Amino acid sequence: MNRTFVALVFAVSPLAVACGDKVVANNGPAASASAPTTAAAASAGMIDAGPADKGVEYSENDFVESDSNRDPFRNFVTQATNKSLALAQNQRKVGLPEYSVDELKLIAIVQSGAGNTAMLLPPSGKGEIVRKGDYVGRAEVVHVGGANGAEYPVNWRIDKIRDGDVVLIREDPNNKLIPPATRVILLHPDQDKFNEKQG
Repeated sequence: MNRTFVALVFAVSPLAVACGDKVVANNGPAASASAPTTAAAASAGMIDAGPADKGVEYSENDFVESDSNRDPFRNFVTQATNKSLALAQNQRKVGLPEYSVDELKLIAIVQSGAGNTAMLLPPSGKGEIVRKGDYVGRAEVVHVGGANGAEYPVNWRIDKIRDGDVVLIREDPNNKLIPPATRVILLHPDQDKFNEKQG
């Protein structure tokens, strides 16, 4: 078939349609005029399409978080880190763990042959008796190993109970080369300030 003829047919076809001529296309065997189409039959009610599909229905319980239904936007890595930190803190018995050492006041020292004891008073007003070797106060978190390193808690430990004070030390168990930090809680801090002014 000549290419020019094919191009001419395609060029003339829109003109023929535009002029009102009837265009007949061969779409395969003609459908029987007596048989209605499926769309016409459905619109006339002759075909039962069945019940209409309903969307999924949700209840309030579908939005409650549980083991089988977790929040996809929650950061569980942070939660796991906090849990491991809490477990690390609870591995030793710590007195007054909700208060920092700065908040504790020394209100009494009892000397005895079995070992001295002291009473520390937190802001809540309920004192606690402590002995040498006891851990006290809120843990301080130490970070090691750079940006991807681990964090672990370090507590203050009572090293000495003397006549007028209690000496606390904080050792880093993962770094023995660093000397322990030391804190002293005085029995009469106001009296010592007064003596400094008089001297």
